[in-house]
Amino acid sequence: MRKPLALAALIALALVAGACAPSTGTPTESTDEKTGTLRVWLFDEANRAAKEAVVSEAVAEFTAAHPGVSVDVSYLATDTRAEKYKGALNDPASAPDVTEVGNTDLAGFVASNGMADVSSDLKSWSEAADLPADLVNTVTVDDKAYGVPWWIGVRALYYRTDVFTDLGLRPPTSYAELVSAAKRIRAEREEMLGIAVGGLYVFGALPFVWDAGGDIATSGGSGYTASIDSAASKAGITAYTDLFGDDICPAQQCVDLTGGGTVEAFAAGRAGMGILGNFNRSAVEAGAVKGRYAVVPLPGAKPGSIAPAFAGGSSLGVFRSTSHRTLAVEFMQLLAGRKYTLKLYDAMGFVPAMKSARTEVIAKDPQLKPFIDTMEAGTRFVPVDKAWTTIDAEKILPTLLQKVITKQATVDAATAEANTRINAAFGK
Repeated sequence: MRKPLALAALIALALVAGACAPSTGTPTESTDEKTGTLRVWLFDEANRAAKEAVVSEAVAEFTAAHPGVSVDVSYLATDTRAEKYKGALNDPASAPDVTEVGNTDLAGFVASNGMADVSSDLKSWSEAADLPADLVNTVTVDDKAYGVPWWIGVRALYYRTDVFTDLGLRPPTSYAELVSAAKRIRAEREEMLGIAVGGLYVFGALPFVWDAGGDIATSGGSGYTASIDSAASKAGITAYTDLFGDDICPAQQCVDLTGGGTVEAFAAGRAGMGILGNFNRSAVEAGAVKGRYAVVPLPGAKPGSIAPAFAGGSSLGVFRSTSHRTLAVEFMQLLAGRKYTLKLYDAMGFVPAMKSARTEVIAKDPQLKPFIDTMEAGTRFVPVDKAWTTIDAEKILPTLLQKVITKQATVDAATAEANTRINAAFGK
């Protein structure tokens, strides 16, 4: 449902580049008008009509409660989004009051001085306590909140029910069981991958790193410091790259697979398992395995545990240059609140960020339970720092994975090199 990571990186790069270009104005805290037009930018979607219907209902409620106020909503097309944001950062007159933000892009907006600090607004918001702390962290930079989590997407383990039944396998509840099942599938079904994993699939690899106690970087008083070369991180990298063997997912077939490639492999029936998102269900349902798969949380090394998943999704924020700050915050909170995130789920399938909404979502769609269980176990995130733009764009983590998978470098050597490059991105 969300745009590919590569696009997010390009947008973020454009934002940073725009922030460094000569500006016609500098985003600053402005006046706080209580009437006039509130400008809102949201991402366009393939099925925009469904999203637009929900947003229009929110607009009608908002304007009814605020006489003299109108709301102008623009849906940003993929191919022009970067330029629109670049213009907004350089010229406050062209900026929106409220905007949707891909959560990995937020730190770049903040570094460009484009987002308003809404920390105090969240503290006084009646629904703020319903937001999980791990998701609030995705909008927090230097202990200040620059937005509100809107919806979340996580990955879990899809598996072929027919194949598991034929081979007498049970859904894995530990990493060891996952490996055993993958090897059995590959041995008994030579045309299939035991589990589809990819050398370019960073968000498929990170749960193994986090489960082992490692991370891309750790934060401290002086910002982030790379930690991908820690003993725990290396154990996680090893656990993931060990899946790229001839007896599970041969390197020559899997080293260049992206996350999208693993979705295609599983949906086409070429893999016994795959680490896919709740947002990939429609693609799987449209594939050859429809009616022949189920989902469980991705297991960790400890039997019965759940490996931490990446918290993907979107947030809402207020541009620092807004001349309608109070109205912008109120509209952001209305759209991000339980009422309209549940409506957005009904319309689009986007899982609400708010905890209380998850119970209602499961009641509507029991198949979401493995994903909700994964969320409840605790999600993780990439460094909320402008350096993530560089780390992502330079493909530091995919390069690390591919060097290990193809045996161009040992885990020690590859992680040491990646650690140096990540620290360079942080300016250390």
